[in-house]
Amino acid sequence: MGEIDEALRRADEEAFTREPPRSTRARVNFLLGKVGTTRAVAELLGVTRRSVERYRTGERKHPPKEIADRLEAEVRSRWQPRVRLRRRREAAATTGITVETRARFGYTAPIGSTDDGRMRRLTVHLPPAYASRLFEARRRGESDRQLRSIVAEGLQEVYFKDGGRRADDLEVAFTDIDYIDVSF
Repeated sequence: MGEIDEALRRADEEAFTREPPRSTRARVNFLLGKVGTTRAVAELLGVTRRSVERYRTGERKHPPKEIADRLEAEVRSRWQPRVRLRRRREAAATTGITVETRARFGYTAPIGSTDDGRMRRLTVHLPPAYASRLFEARRRGESDRQLRSIVAEGLQEVYFKDGGRRADDLEVAFTDIDYIDVSF
């Protein structure tokens, strides 16, 4: 999972209206309801069917950390899908997304201007068109490089070119991401 995809996943989780189940038993029962069988849950978690049964009945309450982390990740990825979908649709149609990042931005510009890359910390609101493209590319399973290019284009147009009011020939490269956070 790439940096942009991870930031979108975290933003998705901010949409939760209720907290996901916390106990091992509740999490396993939730997964059973979603995927259907103990065999499917066991394959997701990388454990035996008998272990899943023990977690489900409460006979075993504390799985090893690696399995507990996997269990939490699987539950979170399936928790409140309609709420998350509604928030993504709203962002893609009307509200857009906000990108906060600290990264190195390189430039390709006309002669006589600087093209030295440097670290910048930016918080920029991108219009719904970029949110729509980003969500669609993520849905199609595009690579992090392609997701990064969509974000770079949005930052270039909105922040660096100021919506077409300056720096017409400027091209921005978005590299060396220190951190990135997305909200919608």
